[in-house]
Amino acid sequence: MAKKSFIELSARERAKALLDEQSFRELLDPFAQMMSPWLPKQNIVPQADDGVVVAKGTLQQKPVVIISIEGNFQGGSLGEVGGAKIAGALELAVEDNLKGIPTAAILLLETGGVRLQEANLGLAAIAEIQAAIVALRQYQPVIGVIAGSVGCFGGMSIAAALCSYLIMTQEGRLGLNGPQVIEQEAGVQEYDSKDRPFIWSITGGQQRFASGLVDAYVEDDCQQIQQQVLQYLIQGQPELHRSSNYDFYLNHLQAVDTTVQATPASSLDFISRRTSMNMDVHAVKTSTRGQNWFKALTADFVQIKDAVESVWIADGQISGKTVRVIAVVPHQHNLYPRAQSGEVGLLEGWTLAKVVDDVIQADLDRDHKRAILCIVDVPSQAYGRREELFGIHQALAGAVDSYARARLAGHPIISLLVGKSMSGAFLAHGYQANRIIALKDTGVMVHAMGKESAARVTLRTVDELEKLAANIPPMAYDIESYATLGLLSDLLTVVSPEQPTIEDIASVQNAFLHALNDIQVIGSTGLEHRLHGENRQASKKVRELLREQWYAD
Repeated sequence: MAKKSFIELSARERAKALLDEQSFRELLDPFAQMMSPWLPKQNIVPQADDGVVVAKGTLQQKPVVIISIEGNFQGGSLGEVGGAKIAGALELAVEDNLKGIPTAAILLLETGGVRLQEANLGLAAIAEIQAAIVALRQYQPVIGVIAGSVGCFGGMSIAAALCSYLIMTQEGRLGLNGPQVIEQEAGVQEYDSKDRPFIWSITGGQQRFASGLVDAYVEDDCQQIQQQVLQYLIQGQPELHRSSNYDFYLNHLQAVDTTVQATPASSLDFISRRTSMNMDVHAVKTSTRGQNWFKALTADFVQIKDAVESVWIADGQISGKTVRVIAVVPHQHNLYPRAQSGEVGLLEGWTLAKVVDDVIQADLDRDHKRAILCIVDVPSQAYGRREELFGIHQALAGAVDSYARARLAGHPIISLLVGKSMSGAFLAHGYQANRIIALKDTGVMVHAMGKESAARVTLRTVDELEKLAANIPPMAYDIESYATLGLLSDLLTVVSPEQPTIEDIASVQNAFLHALNDIQVIGSTGLEHRLHGENRQASKKVRELLREQWYAD
């Protein structure tokens, strides 16, 4: 009778329930009227706080910022304003620590990920949230709590997987891809979105705790959750973040028998010996753009062989500048068939984490940190039952972790978009870059989700989505609309985007050198330069207002 349900509380009430009495101070509360500028254009009623509560306070006298997402508004999805509130608050917590104020962060995650009505702005904001988590983790724990039935999905599941500690209840769910999206992409036999016991057996709190993908499994009780959060605050940073433990996951994942369908028990014992390859047909049109550009730009480089053949790595020089070039490419005999067409899957995510961290470690004591060039042609993350069971969100978090740490360590990271740059795959491979260059071509696109899946989730037709995208830039799939968001450093016109000519190669090399020089002249390792686009004014204003209120008495 003494228990008080955490799940039944609103986002604001949850934040208050965790903080010391009288210490709750909300920033950018509903009276600030910072609402989405994009929802009214689609005849959707906005919310005065955009579904995100940011509060400063103390927990047992320890300074914390609590960020709580309201699952009852747009399914807890993140658009421009809500995403900027979260990223901005985490960035200010980093500043606090640099000033000697040990501010930790607690994320109360009730979210479906990107708000598709603001698709590319939501995706960009989530990349910035992920960057800020990795930056703050250097100083104080970032603690995530997933309690309610909305769960934590999409790009925010990757953010959750970057947390120092993760707490879940039985009712919570955690996974990269929502059940409807997996069913749309992989078929109902792979994932039945209407089978609720099946879904919870894969992504529910008990399963995630048993398989080591979360740190604590607690009851739906405010006091118990508060005590667990406090325990982690006292404990401080873990010796090794889960998202940096690529050796463990690569060793285990490469020993899985993928000739049989995965079951919930598989993720509890995925060290069984592999016997043969699964040659299931995965009907996705395969792009060779990434491969072609990789070969063209690394013709005289040293090719680095790795156990995973779907990740290509080469070391060399571009006009005297030392660089490691990395691409994710199709591999028809991939151990995990859902990733055989160039998707970023379990092995790809953890391998990216490893090969980027190798650069960090090799250059640790060097004044000059070599550059990293990401060639991006990724149709999506891998969709499948096995991927969800074995924690594809955690694998992609591993890649984000290493890329973000490399950037913070002073490695200039430049991404070259030569094909599709979609959803969680782009978050894992490319979106943590200091600068992003794209080819101006219809085959190059950035988006949070494929059109058919986006239509299903938003209860619209593909035609309706395309009509809306014509007037709402963040919803558009074309690279010219994406460029208006201010996220690109260069948009290049080339002769042959499929098979680069000598002139095309020279053009990209020049753009790479210009971006590298720009990074070095400015000297920043952050992503703040992305806030100046004509269609990102709300992102900038949110941060300005947050800063004013953060330091107010």
